[in-house]
Amino acid sequence: MSAVAEYIRDEMMAVEAARRLGNDTVCFVGIGLPSLAANLARATHAPGCKLVYESGTIGAKPFRLPLSIGDGELADSADAVVSVPEMFAYWLQGRRIDVGFLGAAQIDRHGNLNSTVIGPYDSPKVRLPGAGGAPEIATSVRDVFVMLRQSPRTFVERVDFVSSVGSRVRLVVTDLGILEPRDGELTLTRVHRGVTVDDAREATGWELRVADDVGETEPPSDRELTALRELKAR
Repeated sequence: MSAVAEYIRDEMMAVEAARRLGNDTVCFVGIGLPSLAANLARATHAPGCKLVYESGTIGAKPFRLPLSIGDGELADSADAVVSVPEMFAYWLQGRRIDVGFLGAAQIDRHGNLNSTVIGPYDSPKVRLPGAGGAPEIATSVRDVFVMLRQSPRTFVERVDFVSSVGSRVRLVVTDLGILEPRDGELTLTRVHRGVTVDDAREATGWELRVADDVGETEPPSDRELTALRELKAR
């Protein structure tokens, strides 16, 4: 049986995000699925994609997936390593980054993200790690790509706290499909194989807008899955 027939939804998320990165893309990468997606792009169709990590590594080419932004693999394989202040002031706020990946605990229909608290700010149910560099990323890159698993707890009518504004969100990749902004509101434009529009609606805390031409994402190819799994295995 072809490997294409057997993949998990996290793999589909990584593959779909990777496909959106081009050979000339300068990409601000986070750890986890964003790092997997960006390195998958480098390993397949976009070897020239330049990866920038928040720790100050520019043009990192890790052989294995980094465990954190401070992983020595990033510095060892980078074209250059700069200070964190220079990374933000010159590279990020200087508009030199094309795509920035973000995640969060909550997202609303306008792409606003919350990674600060669940519940009231002064007496939250859960205090989260915080926004870190996300607010600067959200306002300084050309396009923001968000990767989140879709559920009513995550896709909410109104975020409890706006950690990062959604004005530059161009793509939201979930385990169910793809959402893109249309007229200022996130709209379902693609579903993954085996997922229905109703599945996506039930996993969303607001009345989800659905494109008239909603389609199905292309399953991972054997080449994409092989490259992705080699990255994870290392």
